[in-house]
Amino acid sequence: MGLSATLSAYLARHIAFWLASVFAGVTGVAFLFDTVEMLRRSAGKADIGMMTVLQMSVLKLPHLVQQMLPFCVLLGATLAFWRLARANELVVTRAAGISAWQILAPATAIAILVGVIQVSLFNPLASAMLSKYEQLETRYLKRSVSMLSVSSTGLWLRQSDATGQSVIHASRVAQSDMSLHDVIIFLFEGEDRFIGRIDAENARLRDGYWDIRNAWISSPNKRPYRVAEHRLDTDLTLNKILDSFASPETMSFWQLPGFIETLEKAGFSGHRHKLHWHSLLASPLLLAAMILVAAIFALRASSRAGAALSISGAVLCGFLLYFMSDLVYALGLSASIPTLLAAWTPAGVSTLLGLSALFHIEDG
Repeated sequence: MGLSATLSAYLARHIAFWLASVFAGVTGVAFLFDTVEMLRRSAGKADIGMMTVLQMSVLKLPHLVQQMLPFCVLLGATLAFWRLARANELVVTRAAGISAWQILAPATAIAILVGVIQVSLFNPLASAMLSKYEQLETRYLKRSVSMLSVSSTGLWLRQSDATGQSVIHASRVAQSDMSLHDVIIFLFEGEDRFIGRIDAENARLRDGYWDIRNAWISSPNKRPYRVAEHRLDTDLTLNKILDSFASPETMSFWQLPGFIETLEKAGFSGHRHKLHWHSLLASPLLLAAMILVAAIFALRASSRAGAALSISGAVLCGFLLYFMSDLVYALGLSASIPTLLAAWTPAGVSTLLGLSALFHIEDG
């Protein structure tokens, strides 16, 4: 027997209501805790007021919501199915010859739709707001500025010391030994007083200095001269430079492929950004898997004791999946496992777990 349109709409409204309720509650709690944490971090800093703290919390909130969305879907679906079971609506529906798979179809469709909206529409908004948050965090809390920019023209790098700063441009980079090719270095005294320029074939980052070869050095009102070797002091290290890249979370789903291509053309690895992009791509499947996992714990729970057990089981399962996702993601970041495997394993394992358990419950 097929599922009627009326029953499908009723189940969809019921699931949507509980997902929205849990989402609103978790979002409110996350905003409260993040605001308290922001107040703690800003304590003792006279130039950051309460309005700035609230602004930073609001800007960071969409990013936190994205991270908590699978847990919200899991808990919301568990509560929705338990309410249906407690009111004996599931019993009546099953007695009418409708299978668990047909009952789960509207909930699964809603989860997939939420995942698609998250990736295509919500993620660009969240990444833009997170980027703005990081700018405010840098200005008020970290007291540091980004020193690296990668574009289609190559790498731009800035370093500074007590006497002035240098702006380095290179057309391409070898990340293994941090060798720059086709290098132009603009030298400034203080903030903006230009004092010279260095053009070189290549420069390699050493311990405490740039080792520059075959360089032309020029300065205002002086003739350029060529040197075979030149040293430019620096406090930069390879790790400092790599940490200055824009984090993948601050770039939208649609921007990431182009940035990865630019990054790799410049000579850097786009592994971290590829992993994040594929994780976003797997989000709809992961949310659908949360519906299946919730059904394992809630479809047969009708009493209060059963509700407590089902909710506790769903929460425990959610934490286990979160821990597994973090572990696999860390292995992916370290390149211990392939990018596709690291990004799709949480969604794939959750889906297989839910399907196998439901096959056992439904068909014995």
